[in-house]
Amino acid sequence: MTHSNSLPLRSEVPVEQTWDLESIFPTLEEWEAALEAVGAQLPQLSVFKGRLGESPQTLADYFETSEKIVRLAMKVMVYASLKSAADSTDQAANAQAGQARSLMSRLRAATAFDDPEIMAIGFKTLRKWGKAEPRLKIYAHYFDQLEKRQPHVRSAEVEEVLATVSDPLGTAMGTYSVLTNADMKFADAVKKKKVSLPVTHSTIGALISDENRKVRKTAWRSYADGYLAYKNTLTSTLTTAVKRDVFYARSRGYGSSLEASLAPNHIPVEVFHNLIEVFKKNLPTWHRYWQIRKKALGVKKLHVYDIKAPLAQNPPVVPYAQAVEWIAEGMAPLGEEYVEVLRKGCLEERWVDWALNQGKRAGAFSSGVYDTHPYIMMSYNDDLYSLSTLAHELGHSLHSYYARQTQPPVYAGYSLFVAEVASNFNQAMTRAHLFKTHPDPDFQITLIEEAMSNYHRYFFIMPTLARFELEIHERAEQGKPISADSLIKLCADLFAEGYGDEVEEDYERTGITWAQFGHMYANFYVFQYATGISGAQALSDGVLSGKKGAARKYLNFLKAGGSRYPLEALNKAGVDLTTPEPVEAAFAGLAEVVDRLEQVLG
Repeated sequence: MTHSNSLPLRSEVPVEQTWDLESIFPTLEEWEAALEAVGAQLPQLSVFKGRLGESPQTLADYFETSEKIVRLAMKVMVYASLKSAADSTDQAANAQAGQARSLMSRLRAATAFDDPEIMAIGFKTLRKWGKAEPRLKIYAHYFDQLEKRQPHVRSAEVEEVLATVSDPLGTAMGTYSVLTNADMKFADAVKKKKVSLPVTHSTIGALISDENRKVRKTAWRSYADGYLAYKNTLTSTLTTAVKRDVFYARSRGYGSSLEASLAPNHIPVEVFHNLIEVFKKNLPTWHRYWQIRKKALGVKKLHVYDIKAPLAQNPPVVPYAQAVEWIAEGMAPLGEEYVEVLRKGCLEERWVDWALNQGKRAGAFSSGVYDTHPYIMMSYNDDLYSLSTLAHELGHSLHSYYARQTQPPVYAGYSLFVAEVASNFNQAMTRAHLFKTHPDPDFQITLIEEAMSNYHRYFFIMPTLARFELEIHERAEQGKPISADSLIKLCADLFAEGYGDEVEEDYERTGITWAQFGHMYANFYVFQYATGISGAQALSDGVLSGKKGAARKYLNFLKAGGSRYPLEALNKAGVDLTTPEPVEAAFAGLAEVVDRLEQVLG
């Protein structure tokens, strides 16, 4: 059997398709020196232990010292983790990522005394100190965050233990990543007799949207079977992660893992439950979409591997440089500066690692720290789906860029809750621009398919996985057993509800979907994609309609970083996610796209 389109080794990839990690550390030796330097500087932090309440000057000195060490440590961490993500078969890079994780664990342990000591000073005193010592002025919001977290912060000794165990308790994600990205192998997809296509994390997206049904079917089955072969190991790693979440929630006195995940960002659990209820109520929209898709494809039975089958006869080919140009045009309402930064990052400064190569990590992400570029990893496939992914990740990266340009390090990060607003905002803006400027029917149909693919991931897959996540955490909290078969059954049943009678479900292969998302190792992350797309829809509608001040408010939202609570930052930008209304409106937007597809297909 001949192999078609086999992927190159990482060493064979053109350098312009890779990210510029040399801008972080020009050589491996310099990275190693920085790793050692951070380790050598950790004792500087212990000098402050037991002394933070001495004076405002001492506290300010501690913040300056710890910030300097943390910034270097973060550079060490991101360099190693990005190298490992680009090629998970690189044993040296994997080892370096492990060294960096251990260093971060030591750093967390070395700084574990600070929150309890700062709280012991008293928040009235801290506010006075903020006025007396200019260097403390910027920490007003940080002190407010601490005050809200106070009931859940333990003694310095307990905090040190919790920080120290973060390394071993975090190995579940590392094990999952190595297993799925380096060790897991997939059988080839079959195109025709004696012609096969390699199934990898880099190619699966293109294969399950291939026009050839045999390719889609064999690729989808191969990918699912690769995970099913390790279902017991994957259950063990996920169970470990869930028990870690339960351990932390109980150690800090939260009522549940869900509350522990949301409370630090001042988000009530009702926001999660609102989303799930609105999602369940709107499942008939998805059932209607499956009906339209089945009719358009002319198949007797619509299978899961038909969900992304192309409906357009001649979908556009979109090279990387063209994608950057169209995204830049779509973001033009935000102003010249935003567009120029975006173009430069993609085409000159090599923020984006878009190559397809063996061993590359699944999916796409934006990463980076205060002193680096906001890097993007993805596998670019010359189509509108890849353009959409690039737009999404650029939303994250420009958010990071503006937050780091505007805020001090303490507020340069931001919560996941607002992160997914920025990413989906870029997709909505770019999509609206392309709908307006490309009237060709095939282009329009492909664009609708891309929109539905995006909705499918964020408004179908992610809320379903959020329901799954809630159930398994509750089982762990109640001491109920968790097994591979029970997880597969739970996941398959939840998807069956979403598919209704319209989609033929392959029980085990659909049921293993939970194992295909590393997001499940981040406590209650996935639901925030759906709240994010809801917030993004509302904010992009404001900008696109020319609403006065909407673009300025959105840019101010990006620049705010973590200097405000997520819901407050979104409120100032013009959307209230404490109510179900934005989610309801986003589902109405989904229904409109389904209507549009029905009309275009006639």
